[in-house]
Amino acid sequence: MNEKFILDFELPLKEIEDKIKLLEMTSSDIGIDVADKIKKLKDELSDKINIVYNSLSRWETVQLARHPNRPHASDYIKSITNYWYELHGDRLYNDDPSIMSGIAIIDDIKFFIIAQEKGRGTKDKLFRNFGMPKPEGYRKAARMMKLAEKFKLPVITLIDTPGAYPGIGAEERGQGEAIASNLILMSSLQVPIISIVIGEGASGGALAIGLSDSILCFKNTWYSVISPEGCASILFRDSSRAAEAADAMKVTSTDLYEMGIVDKIIDEPNGAAHIDPSSASFELKKEILKSYKSLKNKDTEKLVNDRMIKYNKIGDWIS
Repeated sequence: MNEKFILDFELPLKEIEDKIKLLEMTSSDIGIDVADKIKKLKDELSDKINIVYNSLSRWETVQLARHPNRPHASDYIKSITNYWYELHGDRLYNDDPSIMSGIAIIDDIKFFIIAQEKGRGTKDKLFRNFGMPKPEGYRKAARMMKLAEKFKLPVITLIDTPGAYPGIGAEERGQGEAIASNLILMSSLQVPIISIVIGEGASGGALAIGLSDSILCFKNTWYSVISPEGCASILFRDSSRAAEAADAMKVTSTDLYEMGIVDKIIDEPNGAAHIDPSSASFELKKEILKSYKSLKNKDTEKLVNDRMIKYNKIGDWIS
């Protein structure tokens, strides 16, 4: 576990890890066999991981979804694809690095992948705009979806954003229109769409690539119309009440599954995706292929009709 990024509820895990490291150093320095003690501590750590990550509050889940060591879209693309060719630009204004898009092959199946990428390290985060897409990013995504439809290839979207970029330039270039246009496009796109929330799913910035046939969420993620801090600022005039807001909004994958918004929760082996990224990638790939298998034989009319029925069922309609 990276010492620079330890969440408060992870501190008990770090204490055990430090004890293990100390014993391992002592054993090598003075030649005392402490294998039994180390094994006992590792067993204790494994049990503690299960306890900690299976009893998170909603606010702790939000914090974990933002963990700096958590795998990003670029990590998953590298892990799950046999081939990846990135495509750039919206052919209208510019490219937006906060959204990666391109053609991929996963186990001999061709997909278009559209993914929100936050970046790592200061330089890359600035380059990726911290995962906050601009209008050209959403229009690039739309261009990929139209290409996918033209070549009859399924679409995968990986969602991980604190929200669409609210800057003046983005608004001048039609941020709201770009998001709305994507929702219209995705509602009738004539190929399967599989969306996975891999971290944060905030507001229209997430939904703009999230209207799909199959919505999956990793266990320790959140997906909502607004962040808990934003909600607390509006409702309570106090962003420090974010934990209270998270409970009120019911933002976690479990909440969303119970409300019928999410179709499947993807398990995070060994407690959390940042602890075991390779196992998380394995689970992601498995669930993507499973979802595609359930969608691939639907004729176009039924695919689009079922998508509309799916979204019409969400929420309470008042006539």
